[in-house]
Amino acid sequence: MPETFSPPDVHAIVAARDFGRLRHTLEHWAPSGIAKLLEDLPVDERALVFRLLPRKLAAEVFEYFPVEAQEPLLKAMAKEELTAILNEMAPDDRTALFDELPAKVTQQMLALLSPSERAIAVSLLGYPEGSIGRLMTPDYVRVRPEWTVELVIQHIRIHGRDSETLSLIYVIDENNVLIDDIRIRKVLLAPPKAKIAELLDHRFVALKATDDQETAIQVFRNEDRYALPVTDSGGVLIGIVTIDDVLDVAQDEATEDIQKIGGTEALDEPYMDTPLHRMVRKRATWLAALFLGEMFTATAMGYFEEEIQRAVVLALFVPLIISSGGNSGSQASTLVIRALALGEISLHDWWRVVRREFFSGLALGAILGSIGFLRITLWSVVTNLYGEHWFLVAMTVAFSLVGVVLWGTMAGSMLPFVMRRLGFDPAASSAPFVATLVDVSGLVIYFTIAALILSGTLL
Repeated sequence: MPETFSPPDVHAIVAARDFGRLRHTLEHWAPSGIAKLLEDLPVDERALVFRLLPRKLAAEVFEYFPVEAQEPLLKAMAKEELTAILNEMAPDDRTALFDELPAKVTQQMLALLSPSERAIAVSLLGYPEGSIGRLMTPDYVRVRPEWTVELVIQHIRIHGRDSETLSLIYVIDENNVLIDDIRIRKVLLAPPKAKIAELLDHRFVALKATDDQETAIQVFRNEDRYALPVTDSGGVLIGIVTIDDVLDVAQDEATEDIQKIGGTEALDEPYMDTPLHRMVRKRATWLAALFLGEMFTATAMGYFEEEIQRAVVLALFVPLIISSGGNSGSQASTLVIRALALGEISLHDWWRVVRREFFSGLALGAILGSIGFLRITLWSVVTNLYGEHWFLVAMTVAFSLVGVVLWGTMAGSMLPFVMRRLGFDPAASSAPFVATLVDVSGLVIYFTIAALILSGTLL
Protein backbone atom coordinates (compact mmCIF):
# COMPACT_ATOMS: atom_id res chain seq x y z
CA MET A 1 0.00 0.00 0.00
CA PRO A 2 1.57 3.31 -0.99
CA GLU A 3 2.34 5.38 2.06
CA THR A 4 2.36 8.69 0.16
CA PHE A 5 -1.28 8.39 -0.93
CA SER A 6 -3.45 10.23 1.57
CA PRO A 7 -6.98 11.68 1.83
CA PRO A 8 -5.94 15.15 0.50
CA ASP A 9 -4.69 13.45 -2.67
CA VAL A 10 -8.12 11.91 -3.16
CA HIS A 11 -9.77 15.31 -2.85
CA ALA A 12 -7.38 16.73 -5.42
CA ILE A 13 -7.86 13.85 -7.86
CA VAL A 14 -11.65 14.01 -7.59
CA ALA A 15 -11.58 17.78 -8.06
CA ALA A 16 -9.40 17.32 -11.15
CA ARG A 17 -11.79 14.64 -12.45
CA ASP A 18 -8.82 12.35 -13.04
CA PHE A 19 -10.93 9.25 -12.41
CA GLY A 20 -8.76 6.91 -14.48
CA ARG A 21 -5.76 7.59 -12.26
CA LEU A 22 -7.87 7.20 -9.10
CA ARG A 23 -9.30 3.86 -10.22
CA HIS A 24 -5.87 2.55 -11.19
CA THR A 25 -4.40 3.60 -7.84
CA LEU A 26 -7.14 2.11 -5.66
CA GLU A 27 -7.17 -1.20 -7.52
CA HIS A 28 -3.75 -1.92 -5.97
CA TRP A 29 -4.90 -1.21 -2.41
CA ALA A 30 -6.24 -3.75 0.06
CA PRO A 31 -10.00 -3.38 0.78
CA SER A 32 -9.33 -2.48 4.43
CA GLY A 33 -6.94 0.29 3.36
CA ILE A 34 -9.45 1.75 0.92
CA ALA A 35 -12.16 1.70 3.59
CA LYS A 36 -9.92 3.55 6.05
CA LEU A 37 -9.05 6.10 3.37
CA LEU A 38 -12.66 6.74 2.35
CA GLU A 39 -13.98 7.12 5.90
CA ASP A 40 -12.63 10.70 5.98
CA LEU A 41 -14.32 11.71 2.72
CA PRO A 42 -17.73 13.41 2.47
CA VAL A 43 -20.53 10.99 1.61
CA ASP A 44 -20.98 12.36 -1.93
CA GLU A 45 -17.26 11.91 -2.74
CA ARG A 46 -17.25 8.50 -1.10
CA ALA A 47 -20.14 7.39 -3.32
CA LEU A 48 -18.34 8.80 -6.37
CA VAL A 49 -15.19 6.81 -5.58
CA PHE A 50 -17.30 3.69 -5.04
CA ARG A 51 -18.62 3.97 -8.59
CA LEU A 52 -15.07 3.73 -9.87
CA LEU A 53 -14.24 0.50 -8.05
CA PRO A 54 -14.80 -2.94 -9.60
CA ARG A 55 -18.01 -4.48 -8.26
CA LYS A 56 -16.37 -7.21 -6.14
CA LEU A 57 -13.76 -4.84 -4.70
CA ALA A 58 -16.47 -2.29 -3.86
CA ALA A 59 -18.40 -4.95 -1.92
CA GLU A 60 -15.29 -5.97 0.00
CA VAL A 61 -14.52 -2.35 0.87
CA PHE A 62 -18.12 -1.77 1.98
CA GLU A 63 -17.87 -4.67 4.45
CA TYR A 64 -15.04 -2.91 6.31
CA PHE A 65 -17.14 0.18 7.04
CA PRO A 66 -18.89 0.36 10.42
CA VAL A 67 -22.68 0.29 10.17
CA GLU A 68 -22.96 3.99 10.98
CA ALA A 69 -20.85 4.72 7.86
CA GLN A 70 -22.65 2.17 5.68
CA GLU A 71 -26.13 3.63 6.05
CA PRO A 72 -25.47 7.12 4.59
CA LEU A 73 -23.51 5.52 1.76
CA LEU A 74 -26.47 3.28 0.92
CA LYS A 75 -28.68 6.35 0.64
CA ALA A 76 -26.20 8.04 -1.71
CA MET A 77 -26.03 5.11 -4.13
CA ALA A 78 -28.19 4.54 -7.14
CA LYS A 79 -30.46 1.48 -7.12
CA GLU A 80 -28.27 -0.44 -9.59
CA GLU A 81 -25.11 0.25 -7.56
CA LEU A 82 -26.82 -0.72 -4.34
CA THR A 83 -28.08 -3.95 -5.87
CA ALA A 84 -24.59 -4.89 -7.01
CA ILE A 85 -23.03 -4.16 -3.62
CA LEU A 86 -25.63 -6.11 -1.63
CA ASN A 87 -25.44 -9.15 -3.89
CA GLU A 88 -21.63 -9.23 -3.71
CA MET A 89 -21.41 -8.82 0.09
CA ALA A 90 -20.56 -11.78 2.29
CA PRO A 91 -23.82 -13.16 3.77
CA ASP A 92 -22.71 -12.73 7.40
CA ASP A 93 -21.66 -9.09 6.87
CA ARG A 94 -24.90 -8.40 5.00
CA THR A 95 -26.88 -9.90 7.89
CA ALA A 96 -25.06 -7.64 10.36
CA LEU A 97 -26.04 -4.64 8.22
CA PHE A 98 -29.70 -5.69 7.97
CA ASP A 99 -29.82 -6.16 11.75
CA GLU A 100 -29.05 -2.46 12.26
CA LEU A 101 -31.48 -1.12 9.64
CA PRO A 102 -35.15 -0.37 10.32
CA ALA A 103 -37.44 -3.26 9.36
CA LYS A 104 -38.95 -1.33 6.44
CA VAL A 105 -35.53 -0.53 4.99
CA THR A 106 -34.43 -4.15 5.42
CA GLN A 107 -37.43 -5.30 3.39
CA GLN A 108 -36.46 -2.87 0.62
CA MET A 109 -32.88 -4.18 0.69
CA LEU A 110 -34.07 -7.79 0.51
CA ALA A 111 -36.07 -6.97 -2.61
CA LEU A 112 -32.85 -5.95 -4.37
CA LEU A 113 -31.19 -9.32 -3.85
CA SER A 114 -31.14 -12.12 -6.38
CA PRO A 115 -33.43 -15.08 -5.55
CA SER A 116 -30.53 -17.20 -4.30
CA GLU A 117 -28.99 -14.40 -2.19
CA ARG A 118 -32.44 -13.44 -0.85
CA ALA A 119 -33.00 -17.02 0.28
CA ILE A 120 -29.67 -16.98 2.13
CA ALA A 121 -30.38 -13.61 3.74
CA VAL A 122 -33.87 -14.60 4.90
CA SER A 123 -32.50 -17.85 6.30
CA LEU A 124 -29.81 -16.07 8.34
CA LEU A 125 -32.24 -13.41 9.55
CA GLY A 126 -34.56 -16.18 10.73
CA TYR A 127 -32.19 -17.17 13.53
CA PRO A 128 -32.51 -15.48 16.95
CA GLU A 129 -30.63 -12.24 17.43
CA GLY A 130 -27.27 -12.89 19.04
CA SER A 131 -27.16 -16.51 17.82
CA ILE A 132 -24.43 -18.27 15.84
CA GLY A 133 -26.84 -18.52 12.92
CA ARG A 134 -26.61 -14.75 12.40
CA LEU A 135 -22.81 -14.98 12.07
CA MET A 136 -22.44 -17.97 9.78
CA THR A 137 -21.84 -17.90 6.04
CA PRO A 138 -22.92 -20.59 3.53
CA ASP A 139 -19.76 -20.04 1.44
CA TYR A 140 -17.50 -23.01 2.19
CA VAL A 141 -16.16 -26.13 0.47
CA ARG A 142 -17.80 -29.47 1.26
CA VAL A 143 -16.72 -32.87 -0.08
CA ARG A 144 -17.71 -36.54 0.23
CA PRO A 145 -15.62 -39.25 1.96
CA GLU A 146 -15.53 -41.49 -1.13
CA TRP A 147 -13.95 -38.78 -3.29
CA THR A 148 -10.27 -39.00 -4.15
CA VAL A 149 -7.80 -36.26 -3.30
CA GLU A 150 -7.43 -35.53 -7.00
CA LEU A 151 -11.19 -35.02 -7.38
CA VAL A 152 -11.32 -32.80 -4.27
CA ILE A 153 -8.61 -30.50 -5.63
CA GLN A 154 -10.51 -30.19 -8.92
CA HIS A 155 -13.68 -29.42 -6.94
CA ILE A 156 -11.87 -26.71 -4.97
CA ARG A 157 -10.60 -25.08 -8.16
CA ILE A 158 -14.13 -24.89 -9.51
CA HIS A 159 -16.12 -24.01 -6.37
CA GLY A 160 -13.54 -22.57 -3.98
CA ARG A 161 -13.35 -19.10 -5.50
CA ASP A 162 -16.25 -17.74 -3.44
CA SER A 163 -15.45 -19.71 -0.30
CA GLU A 164 -14.99 -17.66 2.88
CA THR A 165 -11.87 -19.69 3.71
CA LEU A 166 -9.96 -22.58 2.18
CA SER A 167 -7.94 -23.47 5.25
CA LEU A 168 -10.45 -26.19 6.07
CA ILE A 169 -12.76 -28.34 3.97
CA TYR A 170 -15.76 -30.14 5.37
CA VAL A 171 -16.72 -33.77 4.81
CA ILE A 172 -20.44 -34.65 4.69
CA ASP A 173 -22.39 -37.84 4.06
CA GLU A 174 -25.26 -38.37 1.60
CA ASN A 175 -27.64 -36.62 4.04
CA ASN A 176 -25.38 -33.56 4.42
CA VAL A 177 -24.53 -34.56 7.99
CA LEU A 178 -21.08 -33.34 9.02
CA ILE A 179 -18.60 -36.21 9.35
CA ASP A 180 -15.31 -34.39 9.80
CA ASP A 181 -13.24 -31.37 8.82
CA ILE A 182 -9.80 -31.58 7.22
CA ARG A 183 -7.05 -29.02 6.96
CA ILE A 184 -6.25 -28.25 3.34
CA ARG A 185 -2.57 -28.94 4.06
CA LYS A 186 -3.40 -32.57 4.80
CA VAL A 187 -5.23 -32.91 1.48
CA LEU A 188 -2.47 -31.29 -0.57
CA LEU A 189 0.18 -33.60 0.89
CA ALA A 190 -1.86 -36.79 0.39
CA PRO A 191 -1.42 -39.06 -2.70
CA PRO A 192 -3.76 -38.02 -5.57
CA LYS A 193 -5.53 -41.38 -5.61
CA ALA A 194 -6.07 -41.54 -1.85
CA LYS A 195 -9.67 -41.26 -0.72
CA ILE A 196 -10.82 -38.61 1.70
CA ALA A 197 -12.14 -41.35 4.00
CA GLU A 198 -8.54 -42.41 4.59
CA LEU A 199 -7.64 -38.96 5.90
CA LEU A 200 -10.43 -38.68 8.46
CA ASP A 201 -9.85 -38.85 12.21
CA HIS A 202 -13.48 -37.98 13.12
CA ARG A 203 -12.30 -35.43 15.67
CA PHE A 204 -14.02 -32.16 15.00
CA VAL A 205 -15.78 -29.41 16.90
CA ALA A 206 -18.99 -27.85 15.58
CA LEU A 207 -21.25 -25.05 16.75
CA LYS A 208 -25.02 -25.18 16.79
CA ALA A 209 -26.83 -22.48 14.84
CA THR A 210 -28.96 -21.63 17.87
CA ASP A 211 -25.98 -21.29 20.23
CA ASP A 212 -25.23 -17.89 21.71
CA GLN A 213 -22.51 -15.96 19.89
CA GLU A 214 -20.46 -15.76 23.09
CA THR A 215 -20.15 -19.55 22.91
CA ALA A 216 -18.15 -19.19 19.69
CA ILE A 217 -15.61 -16.93 21.41
CA GLN A 218 -14.71 -19.59 23.95
CA VAL A 219 -14.67 -22.42 21.38
CA PHE A 220 -12.37 -20.51 19.03
CA ARG A 221 -10.06 -19.72 21.94
CA ASN A 222 -9.88 -23.39 22.95
CA GLU A 223 -9.63 -24.93 19.48
CA ASP A 224 -7.25 -22.49 17.76
CA ARG A 225 -9.15 -22.55 14.45
CA TYR A 226 -9.69 -20.02 11.66
CA ALA A 227 -13.21 -21.30 11.06
CA LEU A 228 -15.71 -23.65 12.71
CA PRO A 229 -18.62 -25.54 11.13
CA VAL A 230 -22.20 -24.78 12.11
CA THR A 231 -24.83 -27.52 12.23
CA ASP A 232 -28.53 -27.78 12.99
CA SER A 233 -29.95 -29.94 15.76
CA GLY A 234 -29.64 -33.01 13.53
CA GLY A 235 -25.95 -32.49 12.77
CA VAL A 236 -26.56 -31.28 9.20
CA LEU A 237 -23.87 -28.83 8.06
CA ILE A 238 -25.53 -25.50 7.25
CA GLY A 239 -22.65 -22.99 7.38
CA ILE A 240 -19.36 -21.93 8.92
CA VAL A 241 -18.26 -19.14 11.25
CA THR A 242 -14.91 -17.45 10.68
CA ILE A 243 -12.58 -15.93 13.25
CA ASP A 244 -12.94 -12.35 11.95
CA ASP A 245 -16.65 -12.29 12.77
CA VAL A 246 -16.07 -13.81 16.20
CA LEU A 247 -13.41 -11.20 16.98
CA ASP A 248 -15.99 -8.49 16.26
CA VAL A 249 -18.38 -10.17 18.71
CA ALA A 250 -15.61 -10.46 21.32
CA GLN A 251 -14.81 -6.75 20.97
CA ASP A 252 -18.46 -5.78 21.33
CA GLU A 253 -18.90 -8.01 24.39
CA ALA A 254 -15.73 -6.68 26.03
CA THR A 255 -16.79 -3.08 25.37
CA GLU A 256 -20.22 -3.73 26.85
CA ASP A 257 -18.75 -5.37 29.96
CA ILE A 258 -16.25 -2.55 30.51
CA GLN A 259 -19.01 0.05 30.24
CA LYS A 260 -21.15 -1.85 32.73
CA ILE A 261 -18.25 -2.34 35.12
CA GLY A 262 -17.74 1.43 34.95
CA GLY A 263 -21.28 1.94 36.24
CA THR A 264 -23.24 2.79 33.09
CA GLU A 265 -25.56 1.00 30.72
CA ALA A 266 -23.96 -0.33 27.54
CA LEU A 267 -24.00 2.37 24.84
CA ASP A 268 -24.56 -0.14 21.98
CA GLU A 269 -22.82 2.24 19.56
CA PRO A 270 -19.54 4.20 19.34
CA TYR A 271 -19.05 6.91 21.97
CA MET A 272 -18.95 9.82 19.53
CA ASP A 273 -21.99 8.51 17.61
CA THR A 274 -24.18 8.19 20.71
CA PRO A 275 -26.66 11.11 20.92
CA LEU A 276 -26.12 13.26 23.99
CA HIS A 277 -29.63 12.70 25.37
CA ARG A 278 -29.25 8.90 25.10
CA MET A 279 -25.84 8.96 26.79
CA VAL A 280 -27.21 11.08 29.63
CA ARG A 281 -30.14 8.70 30.06
CA LYS A 282 -27.93 5.61 30.18
CA ARG A 283 -25.56 7.19 32.67
CA ALA A 284 -28.21 8.89 34.79
CA THR A 285 -30.03 5.63 35.53
CA TRP A 286 -27.05 4.10 37.30
CA LEU A 287 -25.97 7.38 38.90
CA ALA A 288 -29.43 7.88 40.37
CA ALA A 289 -29.48 4.32 41.72
CA LEU A 290 -26.01 4.76 43.24
CA PHE A 291 -27.02 8.13 44.70
CA LEU A 292 -30.03 6.58 46.40
CA GLY A 293 -27.77 3.84 47.74
CA GLU A 294 -25.33 6.39 49.12
CA MET A 295 -28.23 7.98 51.04
CA PHE A 296 -28.06 4.99 53.33
CA THR A 297 -24.54 6.13 54.18
CA ALA A 298 -25.98 9.37 55.53
CA THR A 299 -28.59 7.35 57.41
CA ALA A 300 -25.86 5.21 58.97
CA MET A 301 -23.90 8.31 59.93
CA GLY A 302 -27.01 9.70 61.61
CA TYR A 303 -27.49 6.48 63.54
CA PHE A 304 -24.00 6.85 65.01
CA GLU A 305 -24.35 10.59 65.56
CA GLU A 306 -23.99 10.29 69.34
CA GLU A 307 -20.73 8.33 69.04
CA ILE A 308 -19.35 10.90 66.59
CA GLN A 309 -20.22 13.78 68.94
CA ARG A 310 -18.48 12.07 71.84
CA ALA A 311 -15.43 11.08 69.78
CA VAL A 312 -15.10 13.58 66.92
CA VAL A 313 -11.76 12.02 66.02
CA LEU A 314 -13.65 9.02 64.61
CA ALA A 315 -15.14 11.17 61.84
CA LEU A 316 -11.64 11.92 60.53
CA PHE A 317 -11.23 8.32 59.40
CA VAL A 318 -14.66 7.70 57.85
CA PRO A 319 -13.54 8.48 54.26
CA LEU A 320 -10.42 6.34 54.76
CA ILE A 321 -12.36 3.34 56.06
CA ILE A 322 -15.21 3.24 53.57
CA SER A 323 -13.06 4.05 50.52
CA SER A 324 -10.67 1.20 51.41
CA GLY A 325 -13.57 -1.24 51.62
CA GLY A 326 -15.05 0.03 48.36
CA ASN A 327 -11.71 -0.17 46.58
CA SER A 328 -11.07 -3.74 47.72
CA GLY A 329 -14.59 -4.75 46.71
CA SER A 330 -14.21 -3.14 43.30
CA GLN A 331 -10.94 -4.98 42.75
CA ALA A 332 -12.43 -8.34 43.64
CA SER A 333 -15.59 -7.73 41.60
CA THR A 334 -13.63 -6.74 38.49
CA LEU A 335 -11.33 -9.76 38.73
CA VAL A 336 -14.20 -12.22 39.16
CA ILE A 337 -16.32 -10.65 36.41
CA ARG A 338 -13.47 -10.97 33.95
CA ALA A 339 -12.67 -14.52 35.03
CA LEU A 340 -16.31 -15.49 34.49
CA ALA A 341 -16.32 -13.83 31.07
CA LEU A 342 -13.17 -15.70 30.01
CA GLY A 343 -14.49 -19.01 31.29
CA GLU A 344 -11.65 -19.30 33.81
CA ILE A 345 -14.21 -19.97 36.56
CA SER A 346 -17.86 -21.05 36.62
CA LEU A 347 -20.71 -20.98 39.12
CA HIS A 348 -19.47 -24.28 40.54
CA ASP A 349 -16.22 -22.60 41.60
CA TRP A 350 -17.86 -20.17 44.00
CA TRP A 351 -16.56 -21.93 47.13
CA ARG A 352 -12.99 -21.96 45.80
CA VAL A 353 -13.31 -18.23 45.13
CA VAL A 354 -14.73 -17.64 48.63
CA ARG A 355 -11.72 -19.33 50.26
CA ARG A 356 -9.27 -17.58 47.97
CA GLU A 357 -10.77 -14.12 48.48
CA PHE A 358 -11.14 -14.62 52.24
CA PHE A 359 -7.41 -15.01 52.68
CA SER A 360 -6.74 -12.28 50.11
CA GLY A 361 -9.05 -9.87 51.92
CA LEU A 362 -7.52 -10.76 55.28
CA ALA A 363 -4.00 -10.13 53.97
CA LEU A 364 -4.96 -6.88 52.22
CA GLY A 365 -6.82 -5.68 55.32
CA ALA A 366 -3.81 -6.46 57.51
CA ILE A 367 -1.53 -4.51 55.17
CA LEU A 368 -3.78 -1.43 55.14
CA GLY A 369 -4.49 -1.77 58.85
CA SER A 370 -0.76 -1.78 59.60
CA ILE A 371 -0.26 1.32 57.46
CA GLY A 372 -3.14 3.08 59.23
CA PHE A 373 -1.83 2.12 62.66
CA LEU A 374 1.67 3.31 61.77
CA ARG A 375 0.36 6.59 60.39
CA ILE A 376 -1.58 7.44 63.58
CA THR A 377 1.36 6.40 65.76
CA LEU A 378 3.85 8.60 63.89
CA TRP A 379 1.48 11.58 63.88
CA SER A 380 0.92 11.20 67.64
CA VAL A 381 4.64 11.62 68.24
CA VAL A 382 4.63 15.16 66.82
CA THR A 383 1.05 16.28 67.44
CA ASN A 384 -1.79 15.82 69.92
CA LEU A 385 -4.38 15.58 67.12
CA TYR A 386 -5.70 12.20 68.27
CA GLY A 387 -5.66 12.94 72.00
CA GLU A 388 -4.41 10.91 74.92
CA HIS A 389 -6.15 7.75 73.71
CA TRP A 390 -4.37 7.74 70.37
CA PHE A 391 -3.28 4.13 70.78
CA LEU A 392 -6.88 2.95 71.11
CA VAL A 393 -7.84 5.09 68.12
CA ALA A 394 -5.03 3.51 66.12
CA MET A 395 -6.20 0.03 67.12
CA THR A 396 -9.77 0.93 66.13
CA VAL A 397 -8.69 2.12 62.69
CA ALA A 398 -6.42 -0.90 62.17
CA PHE A 399 -9.03 -3.51 63.09
CA SER A 400 -11.73 -1.62 61.21
CA LEU A 401 -9.62 -1.65 58.06
CA VAL A 402 -9.11 -5.40 58.40
CA GLY A 403 -12.85 -5.96 58.83
CA VAL A 404 -14.02 -3.55 56.13
CA VAL A 405 -11.46 -4.64 53.52
CA LEU A 406 -12.24 -8.31 54.24
CA TRP A 407 -15.97 -7.67 53.93
CA GLY A 408 -15.52 -5.59 50.76
CA THR A 409 -13.40 -8.29 49.15
CA MET A 410 -15.92 -11.01 49.99
CA ALA A 411 -18.92 -8.97 48.85
CA GLY A 412 -17.21 -7.89 45.63
CA SER A 413 -16.19 -11.43 44.73
CA MET A 414 -19.57 -13.04 45.48
CA LEU A 415 -21.87 -10.45 43.89
CA PRO A 416 -21.01 -11.49 40.28
CA PHE A 417 -21.85 -15.11 41.18
CA VAL A 418 -25.21 -14.00 42.60
CA MET A 419 -25.95 -11.98 39.45
CA ARG A 420 -25.04 -14.92 37.19
CA ARG A 421 -27.13 -17.32 39.30
CA LEU A 422 -30.15 -15.02 38.99
CA GLY A 423 -29.70 -14.91 35.22
CA PHE A 424 -28.30 -11.37 35.00
CA ASP A 425 -25.06 -10.18 33.44
CA PRO A 426 -22.34 -10.34 36.13
CA ALA A 427 -20.89 -7.11 34.72
CA ALA A 428 -23.98 -5.36 36.11
CA SER A 429 -22.40 -5.84 39.56
CA SER A 430 -20.19 -2.91 38.69
CA ALA A 431 -17.39 -1.40 40.72
CA PRO A 432 -19.44 1.68 41.73
CA PHE A 433 -22.31 -0.59 42.82
CA VAL A 434 -20.01 -2.69 44.99
CA ALA A 435 -18.41 0.45 46.44
CA THR A 436 -21.83 1.86 47.38
CA LEU A 437 -22.83 -1.41 49.04
CA VAL A 438 -19.61 -1.58 51.05
CA ASP A 439 -19.78 2.11 52.03
CA VAL A 440 -22.93 1.57 54.08
CA SER A 441 -21.89 -1.70 55.68
CA GLY A 442 -18.36 -0.37 56.23
CA LEU A 443 -19.68 2.37 58.50
CA VAL A 444 -21.52 -0.19 60.61
CA ILE A 445 -18.36 -2.28 60.94
CA TYR A 446 -16.24 0.77 61.81
CA PHE A 447 -18.46 2.16 64.55
CA THR A 448 -19.19 -1.29 65.98
CA ILE A 449 -15.46 -1.95 66.40
CA ALA A 450 -15.01 1.57 67.80
CA ALA A 451 -17.72 0.92 70.38
CA LEU A 452 -15.95 -2.26 71.50
CA ILE A 453 -12.43 -0.81 71.71
CA LEU A 454 -13.17 2.72 72.91
CA SER A 455 -15.86 1.78 75.41
CA GLY A 456 -15.10 3.39 78.77
CA THR A 457 -12.66 5.91 77.30
CA LEU A 458 -13.86 8.07 74.39
CA LEU A 459 -17.22 6.30 74.19
